[in-house]
Amino acid sequence: QGAGEAGDEPLLIVQRCGVPLMIDPDRSRAVQALLAAEPLDLILSDDGLQHYRLARDLELVLIDAARGLGNRRCLPAGPLREPVERLSSVDALLYNGATADRDDGYAFRLKPSALINLRSGERQPVDYFPAGQTLHAVAGIGNPQRFFNTLEGLHWRPVPHAFADHAVYSAEALTFTPALPLVMTEKDAVKCRAFAADDWWYLAVDAVPSDAFVGWFDQQLLRLSP
Repeated sequence: QGAGEAGDEPLLIVQRCGVPLMIDPDRSRAVQALLAAEPLDLILSDDGLQHYRLARDLELVLIDAARGLGNRRCLPAGPLREPVERLSSVDALLYNGATADRDDGYAFRLKPSALINLRSGERQPVDYFPAGQTLHAVAGIGNPQRFFNTLEGLHWRPVPHAFADHAVYSAEALTFTPALPLVMTEKDAVKCRAFAADDWWYLAVDAVPSDAFVGWFDQQLLRLSP
């Protein structure tokens, strides 16, 4: 299935990790279907905090370290799906982009690992483009500026093109002037391979949680093991 049927994030997860994945607005039904189809020891539910019919052993909340909780109000007045007080009952907070663990949570960052060509699959190191390279940067994610900042951190000069989260792309929408190499997020790339040009790349990133979180999470898995 393509991103149009499965969604960009589910498709990315399956392509990157090769794990069994089930899409269902009824999370409990999705888990039952997974367990019936695969011998699984661990199930992760993305954006599953509010699905209270779904039993869970651990609750993890990922927070953008730069934007925090916004105005701390719930939808539609703010970005939150539940009151701030809900965080006091979860098992751990992870702050994406934090440089060090905090009193109330763990640090977490995304580390660029490679440039991958959309058409050929060619894989190049992140220093493939020289410092000062000007390029078109495409991001249709929740916080596009984070991606543009990452490219600047690699000493490139991105021309930013921010799109809505889960945007639908076309070759026409991604044809920019002047002609330059184009770099996008891996989540965007799963929707663009069919019409990609030769000089379109995506930046692969790896999740790097803090050592303290890795140790804590290992302890939780051991505790939960039968």
